[in-house]
Amino acid sequence: MSEECTHNCSSCGSSCAERTEPQDLHEKCNEQSHIKKVIAVVSGKGGVGKSTVTASLASAMAARGRTVGVLDADITGPSIPQAFHIHEKAAASEAGILPSLSAGGVRVMSLNLLTPNETDPVIWRGPVLAGVVKQFWTDVVWGDVDYLFVDMPPGTGDVPLTVFQSLPVDGIIVVTSPQDLVSMIVTKAVNMAKMMNIPILGLVENYSYFQCPDCGKRHAIFGESRVDEVAASMGVKLLARLPIDPAVAAAFDAGAIETFQPNYLADVAAQLDGE
Repeated sequence: MSEECTHNCSSCGSSCAERTEPQDLHEKCNEQSHIKKVIAVVSGKGGVGKSTVTASLASAMAARGRTVGVLDADITGPSIPQAFHIHEKAAASEAGILPSLSAGGVRVMSLNLLTPNETDPVIWRGPVLAGVVKQFWTDVVWGDVDYLFVDMPPGTGDVPLTVFQSLPVDGIIVVTSPQDLVSMIVTKAVNMAKMMNIPILGLVENYSYFQCPDCGKRHAIFGESRVDEVAASMGVKLLARLPIDPAVAAAFDAGAIETFQPNYLADVAAQLDGE
């Protein structure tokens, strides 16, 4: 053993005889929480509809009779409560913070449920944001949950790193759009997940096409998709191509995402639920 040994093998590159296995850095969830699967919904950039995908997927899974929660990890731009028409503040008990319930029974925790006003800006540095996300895992009484979906902020910064290190994430879904930067952006998100040893469940391409309501023809508004090529090059499954549907955005804004039909992610929920 080196005389300079700190006894912290997780951060040491030496290969001495006293080296031990890396420690599990995952935080324990609230003692009254029993969560079977944690699925993070990520994107390499903003504006691709990640929160809409998260809310739709959670709604589709709840419609299958599963107990579902959504952890809104996008601290500076929380929008999940809006999608589920939740505006009342979260309550607390001796056991911890109680998530708010949507009309369909989806359990939601978001910073918007804790601040005095929904429009209050969050002007915090990265470590503070990451700490709040960690508390959403350790201090919230989620109860018995089959699927907890984590709506991640875009990019590969402090918050995604905290989620991957602190939560037992069972897999990620990468949301993208059919633009020229898609290959590089998706690759960044996928590579981060691989570096953190997080399974990649697949890709969802949003804004894939617009289907004319008159003639039924599909138009590639944002250019022809390359998602098949990108998915194949990285050995990642393509889960769905979602259309540009103004009605989806209207349902999200109106807090009616749970009842919107058709739910374009119903098949993806079925795939995940069958694994």
